[in-house]
Parts: sequence; C-alpha cells; structure tokens
Amino acid sequence: MKKNILIIAAAFVMASCGGKGNNPTPPTPPAPTKAVLTLPLNNALCATGTVVSDSISTITFTWKTAANTDHYDLYLQNLLDKSSKTYSATDNQLALNIKRGTPFSWYVISRSSSSTVTAQSDTWKFYNAGKGEISYPPYPATLTSPTFSQAVTATSGKVNLTWQGKSVLAGTIENYDVYFGTAQSPPLLKDKITDSFLNNVSVTSGQTYYWKVVTHDFIGNSSNSAVYQFSVK
Repeated sequence: MKKNILIIAAAFVMASCGGKGNNPTPPTPPAPTKAVLTLPLNNALCATGTVVSDSISTITFTWKTAANTDHYDLYLQNLLDKSSKTYSATDNQLALNIKRGTPFSWYVISRSSSSTVTAQSDTWKFYNAGKGEISYPPYPATLTSPTFSQAVTATSGKVNLTWQGKSVLAGTIENYDVYFGTAQSPPLLKDKITDSFLNNVSVTSGQTYYWKVVTHDFIGNSSNSAVYQFSVK
C-alpha cells in the first residue's frame, strides 16, 4: 500500500512539472522607432505643392520609414488659430490640403499593430506660402518656461518667463510683447522686448497666472503665441 502511494505521488509531481506549466513566455514584440521628418523642411517657407485655390494648396509630407512600424499618425497644427488634426497613414508620406498663407507645426507618431509602444518624431514648423505674398509673419513664439500647467516655486516673489521666437526669413524679428496676469485673457505687461526672456515678474503664492507672447517683425507683421497658465506654490 505504501509503495502504491509513493508511485502515485511521484506521478503527480512529474505531471505538475511538465505540460502547460513549462510553456515559455512569448517574446516582447520590438517597439516602433522614431520617424525622421524630411519634408516640408523645418522652419522653412513652403512654396511648393499644388495650388488648389487662392486659399488652399496640397502639400506632401514625407519622413523616413521607421523600423518595426506598420502605420503612422501625422499630427498637424495651424499655428494661427491653434486648431489641429490627426491623420493616419500606412506609408511614409501623406498629401494634405491645407490653408495657404499659414504657419503650421507637425510631427509623426510611429505605431505597430503588434505593440502598444509608440515613438514620436521631432516637431517641425513651416510656412505654407499664400498667393502673391512678399512678406511672411513670424512663427508664433514657443513658450518654454513656465510650461503649461506647471507648478512653480517663486524666488522672493518673482518668476522668470522665457520663450523662443522664429521667423520665416532669418533676422526679421524686431521685438516681443508679453501679456501676463490672473485673467485668462491677460493684459499687456511689457512691450518692445528685444530679448527672449523677461525676468523678475512679480507673483503671489497660491495664485494661477496666464501669459502669452506677441512677436513683431520689422515689416509690421505679428503673431500670437498660445496662452499658457501656471500656478505658484
């Protein structure tokens, strides 16, 4: 009887150590890699493409094929009215009808149907030329600090504001106006700033602030950045 019990126990151990319990874990699918944008060129005047009408032209966006990727999302933003759209593509190019006489930013997200991981390209800007234009407004400034919804620590009740300005034609930016305050449409704080920063701006702990930058060029054109908000700890 004891011998039979030992045989049954040994058989149970052998069964529990084999079969389904030893199936290897399937390998993790390789993640998509970051796409490298090629056209339209970054910070360039885009005068190519096919003119559809006085207000619309067809521009072909291209990028280098990303590894381990079977489809892409192209994110396009109108930098004047801040509207944006996302387009899907299975190839490394996509032709879109977009507004003329308008600055845009764009980036590409690489995706794979076998992976939940994605990869985002750099963000590029370009200006889509309009009919008969001989001057081009500067790109809206990119606000760099404080960032959107950031909680900042003031130093002696002061914070520093920084931004980046770019123009379609190099060297044409004249100055900046900074709007700042507790209202969602902030009032003018300081105008005709030739630097890309404004230091020692007074703030109060526990308060939320809004700010934006208006960029002016020597020709008389201007552009508005997005309005950012931040809170003070």
